[in-house]
Amino acid sequence: MIPAAFEYYRPKDMAGVLSLLEQHGDDARVMAGGHSLIPMMKLRMAEVPHLIDLQDVGGMSDIDIDADSIRIGAMVTQADIIDHADLADVAPILREAALQIADPQVRYMGTVGGNVANGDPGNDMPGLMQCLDAQFTLVGSGGERSVRARAFYEAAYMTAREDDEVLTAVKIPLPEGGYAYEKQKRKIGDYATAAAAVQIVNDGGTCAAASIAMTNLSDTPIYSEAAGAALVGTSVDDAAIKTAVAAMLGDIDPSEDNRGPVAFKKHVAGVILRRTIERAWSRA
Repeated sequence: MIPAAFEYYRPKDMAGVLSLLEQHGDDARVMAGGHSLIPMMKLRMAEVPHLIDLQDVGGMSDIDIDADSIRIGAMVTQADIIDHADLADVAPILREAALQIADPQVRYMGTVGGNVANGDPGNDMPGLMQCLDAQFTLVGSGGERSVRARAFYEAAYMTAREDDEVLTAVKIPLPEGGYAYEKQKRKIGDYATAAAAVQIVNDGGTCAAASIAMTNLSDTPIYSEAAGAALVGTSVDDAAIKTAVAAMLGDIDPSEDNRGPVAFKKHVAGVILRRTIERAWSRA
């Protein structure tokens, strides 16, 4: 389909972006790579009278790694993540997840900021960022603030970002231990039927810490504190994994759609989560 008519802007700096947002209010949206927003506009699921393209705004395309954290600019693409050797060394789960997003054409344009900012429950990065306890940097007319990924998502396509704010960066504590990102989808390029992100720390054969989140199984990504807690203090044996899976299944709320009925989605979620925990533990 063809989107409704809109005005297109390509400001050169953040001041220009914020000025346009203030001028047009709810009628304006910012676009990073466009792979989340443009399809919604074409399907008339989103009507955007004023579209603000961030491509020419500097300062949002860098990946910075220091002693205890990673900062990823909002305009960093999935391909940038895949190709960044230092990032793969300190946070390999990011590369593993990025490689499973859509296809190479999308990954060369799709951005981290676009993937996490619009609240699409099917996107891969929101659940991963919850697993990694990331912080999102938001800049608006009132200045800059930081919001935890675990508190950012409120409902499908509804987030803690205000209308006059732009998500400019993601900050992640350096991950520890083993990791895995698993995704079940119908075909290449499709959203997940279920996907799981797991980070787990092995201390002498005992799980010292675990973080677990899943994607596209509710109207927001789901970080399950109970699922991670079920593994802590155990040897991540079959009983512990069953308890963790049961905790996650109690936290998700899938709905029936063309990817299957609720019972099928819960079954897939359990299989995927078990597989992800086992692989993360084997790497820990």
